[in-house]
Amino acid sequence: MKYTCNTSTLAQSNKPHIFSWTSALPLHIKDKISFSIQQTLRSLLYHNTVQLQFFFIKYISLSPTMEEGNIVKWLKKEGDEVAAGDTLCEIETDKAVVVMESNDDGILAKILVQEGSRGVRLGTLIALMVSEGEDWTRVEIPALEAVTLTTAPPTAAPPDPAPPLTTTPSAPKQLRLSPAARHILDTHGLDAHLAKATGPRGLITKEDALKLLNQSGERLSAPPAAAVAPPAPVSVSPPIAPSTGRPTFPALSVPGKPGMPGTFTEIPASNVRRVIAQRLTQSKSTIPHAYASVDCDLGPVMKLRKQLATEDIKVSVNDFIIKAAAVSLREMPEVNVMWSGDGPQALDYIHISIAVATPRGLITPIIKDAANKGLQEIAATAKALAQKARDGKLLPEEYQGGSFSISNLGMFGISEFSAVINPPQACILAVGGTRAELRLAPQNPDGPVLHTQQLMTVTLSSDGRLVDDELASRFLEKFRTNLEQPQRVSVP
Repeated sequence: MKYTCNTSTLAQSNKPHIFSWTSALPLHIKDKISFSIQQTLRSLLYHNTVQLQFFFIKYISLSPTMEEGNIVKWLKKEGDEVAAGDTLCEIETDKAVVVMESNDDGILAKILVQEGSRGVRLGTLIALMVSEGEDWTRVEIPALEAVTLTTAPPTAAPPDPAPPLTTTPSAPKQLRLSPAARHILDTHGLDAHLAKATGPRGLITKEDALKLLNQSGERLSAPPAAAVAPPAPVSVSPPIAPSTGRPTFPALSVPGKPGMPGTFTEIPASNVRRVIAQRLTQSKSTIPHAYASVDCDLGPVMKLRKQLATEDIKVSVNDFIIKAAAVSLREMPEVNVMWSGDGPQALDYIHISIAVATPRGLITPIIKDAANKGLQEIAATAKALAQKARDGKLLPEEYQGGSFSISNLGMFGISEFSAVINPPQACILAVGGTRAELRLAPQNPDGPVLHTQQLMTVTLSSDGRLVDDELASRFLEKFRTNLEQPQRVSVP
């Protein structure tokens, strides 16, 4: 049976359920609703036959920025019985790897998109499921191109004849070429319109240009021979690129030989990398960043850590930083704000986002209500979230909704740096490494003496629309005071 079929009676056909994904719902609903799969079947009468069409309530995305995903692994096989709540497959979103669950009982009849598929757009059908007792082997799968994901009638597809597309020489379509492909085509005088584009959004890649070059090898070898044999002076003119109008250059690399200078390899970007690029561009282009730095004395923190270690309590310097930042936000609520379309919004919660580097990119899991947690609880929560982030197992509520971010690169030997604000938050604290410095101790009764201090530089990046320079300076002073008095803030 196909997705749309004509039968004498509706009872003679299997009724497949459709799995698909979409982002048609508002963002505030996306953040609250998990994966769900529902379907609506409606029969229509046409010419005394029953035509079965499918109308879907598609499941929503797991994050506001999700536009596509990768199917990592199918956990059910064709023919497996499925109960409501069973996990069907693992899907990599733009933030993490999550599982997709079924809302219905039945049998998984056909898998349309195999595991390992990348860039599966929202709204794409990925599988079919039939009701219990149905013969799942009788379900026929049409070409994916024939599946319509909208409510438009199926008669909208036929008026697409191929001949008219080839009879418009007066209006050539605009071509999209990668730099390497353009170079090759210009060098050998090839017409770019003859290349078959296989890149994203009709992009002609380097491989497409090389394939065209190999296919027209006899024609490309003729110009050098013609240039040597006849003594006519016109043969020394360089070839002219017919399609792009670019000047010619020496040939680039060919398969199996070392690359020439100026060549490159296109690396496909993952979903996470694309979202990071979009978010960073949005932040730097729409948020007026202001920066302020201060040095903090970590001597008291190091001393308290040693005392806690004797009691078998293991906490890191970053745990003290998280606690000090959370307490500072509680004492200065005017910094715990974010920018919305209508202006500033004061937040009644203190959720600290901590930056974690993963193989897929940077992600910021959240320690919720950090000001009300003790150091041990913060340490345990941060460790568990960091591990889940590296494994790609974070849930949406574990990385969405932070109010203040902290990025610590001190463990990589970075002395100080400036971080990019994570919108719609107002601030992010960039933490550098510790260093030993000699400083005067004027409070000594015998006069000033030199002593060694363990200093750490932190830089606050703030949204100038919400936190001005004076407010940022006062917040950093409050943070330094809380960090240098860890006994005062180490308890909830």
